[in-house]
Amino acid sequence: MARKTFIAYKYSEAQHLRDVIIDALGDDATYYRGETADSPDLTNTTVENIKNNLKEMLHGTSVTIVVISPNLKYSKWVDWEIEYSLKEITREDKTSRTNGVVGVIQKVNGNYEWLVGNEKRDDGCSVRIIDSSLLYKIVNDNRYNLKGDNKYACKTCKTFSQLDGSYIALIEEDFFLSDPEKYIENAYAKSENKDNYEISKQR
Repeated sequence: MARKTFIAYKYSEAQHLRDVIIDALGDDATYYRGETADSPDLTNTTVENIKNNLKEMLHGTSVTIVVISPNLKYSKWVDWEIEYSLKEITREDKTSRTNGVVGVIQKVNGNYEWLVGNEKRDDGCSVRIIDSSLLYKIVNDNRYNLKGDNKYACKTCKTFSQLDGSYIALIEEDFFLSDPEKYIENAYAKSENKDNYEISKQR
């Protein structure tokens, strides 16, 4: 089922991937509520005007896709967009729900090594390592935050499921583009069961 989506990204380095994601959505792109080539240029406008424009686009969406690119942390707006996505906000007598959020890791020089690594544990488990220093605090605070006795995918090495162990799952670009609906629906399902997660809504 199609969901109303918003894509948060750093314009200077992820505009192309934003466009590729929209193309990959196919017919579901009609439910996309974020910026497009036809959106008004807000470069020289006030901060308040930019925020109001973003609020207008975000309000009523149910899934936010965040493009995780190398210099994302230096964007003026993306962490605010994530925060707004996670909060329940009343606007014109309508209250938004907490969005599902999925991060799409941008491929750089043909790989994801700028952010993702692997580590072999003594018990034989291979563990995916994310360089958290390159991520916003609000993203890190919503990683590995599944609650409950069965939160670990592997109880021996206490690792989490890549897809379900974090409210904000981080998915490599190639995987996401091969099946966007899978990852969008996973994010939406988590928003429907958000009490299973220790969600942080502050930047």
